[in-house]
Amino acid sequence: MVVLVLENVPNSLRGQITRWLLEVKAGVFVGKVSAMVRDKLWDKVRSNCSGGTCLMIWSSQTEQGFDIEFWGAASRVVTEWEGIKLMTKHP
Repeated sequence: MVVLVLENVPNSLRGQITRWLLEVKAGVFVGKVSAMVRDKLWDKVRSNCSGGTCLMIWSSQTEQGFDIEFWGAASRVVTEWEGIKLMTKHP
């Protein structure tokens, strides 16, 4: 399972992502794709986000059962503490 959240990105990028994932709300995409497709989608998002903010959450074999990755100027940061990922706000 993959969840992709895009904020302030070009509409063309959102349109490209809908080829593989379902847009359940403006800028929020969900779907089940292979790891290779997920990585290629993330590369496309990072190279075309044009100053926007991107967040990807996907299923993985971790203690929490998922991983998180940010790209862009996010208001929160992923902090790892003893193998657990926590969200912290910028001061």
